[in-house]
Formats: sequence, C-alpha cells, structure tokens
Amino acid sequence: MTHDLTNRRVVPLDLDGMTDKAGLMDRCARALALPDWFGRNGDALADSLSDRTVWPEGADGRGLPLVVRGRRAYADARPQEWATAQEVFAEAAERDPALTVALAVGGSAEHLTGQAGRSDRD
Repeated sequence: MTHDLTNRRVVPLDLDGMTDKAGLMDRCARALALPDWFGRNGDALADSLSDRTVWPEGADGRGLPLVVRGRRAYADARPQEWATAQEVFAEAAERDPALTVALAVGGSAEHLTGQAGRSDRD
C-alpha cells in the first residue's frame, strides 16, 4: 500500500496477467486483505468494498482509494465479466462515497514499483 497526496492509504489492485473471475476475486482478497469468510463473488466484493470494518487499517477515517491496474488482458479475454466487475466497483462506491475506484492507464503495480517518474513507453 502507498499513500496519496492527502495521506490516504491507496490500495493498488494489480490485475496484470489475470484472465478470469476467480483470479479477480483472489487478487481483490489479497490486495484488500479481506477476511477468510469473503465469499469470492460480485455481491460479496461489493459488500466488502463498502464495509469500512474490513478496510485496511487507517483507511476508515480518511477514505479508501482503490487503483485498478493491468486490467487489459482480463477485459479482452472476458468482456462480460469485466463489465460486471466495473458494475460491482461502481455499486460499492455508490454505497460508500469514501471509497474511490480508479482505473489506471498503463502497466501493472509490479512494473511501476521503483519506477517513479517513468512511463510505460520509457
């Protein structure tokens, strides 16, 4: 996790190389450190994203920016699933305005780690 300019905890959700719903749920569970009882489906994800009690420590009082990176392979391989995932993210953000879901353009979180100031075209 990193922090944004307002010192909120930013959670990167790296989907690079992931091409199915099970992978999406696994990546969400890992990135957000969701509890073992997380149901690994769209409804459970929307519930978890809008439930401040399962947010990472320190996020509850300041809000939670979730930055989705590396989604292209998933969106191309499973466009309907990706559309549903976007609906889940939007529903969760509507339930709790302290949640922000941003779709990043470009590479994965792994690619960007330690690459401050570089673009994917460098």
